[in-house]
Amino acid sequence: MEQVRNQQIILQNYVNGFPKESDMLLITSSAITLNLPEASNAVLLKNLYLSCDPYMRGRMSKIQGSYFDSFTPGSPIEGLGVAKVVDSRHSDFKKGDLVWGRTRWEEYCIVNDPQVLFKIEDTDVPLSYYTGILGMFFV
Repeated sequence: MEQVRNQQIILQNYVNGFPKESDMLLITSSAITLNLPEASNAVLLKNLYLSCDPYMRGRMSKIQGSYFDSFTPGSPIEGLGVAKVVDSRHSDFKKGDLVWGRTRWEEYCIVNDPQVLFKIEDTDVPLSYYTGILGMFFV
C-alpha cells in the first residue's frame, strides 16, 4: 500500500474581521494510504483545483442559525474543488475519473459521502471552471 504525506490548509481559530494569513496554517500531515479499505463506500481524491469564495469568510467565524456550518478550527477548510479519483469503493466512481464537488483544502482527500461529488464528463473547458461558473449551475 502506497503512502504519501498530505498537505493541508488548516483553520487555526475563528476569525474576527478580515482573515489574515496567520488565521490559517499549511501543514504536512502524517502519511495517508492511497488505498481505501474494501468495506468502505468512500472515494479518495487528489485535488487539482480548490475554490476560494466569499461565503467562506462567514464560515470562518463561530455562527449559529445559518444554513452553512462554521468551519472547525484545527481542521482543513472545506469548499468546492476539482479532483482526480485515486481510489474508489463507490460504484459511481472509478480510478482516474475527474470529479468536482465538496472537498477539503488538502492535497489528498477522503470523501466518505460521495453524493457531494459530480463526475466531469465535459473536459472541453478548463477544469478550474468547475469550481466557479459551471459549478453554480449544479449546486
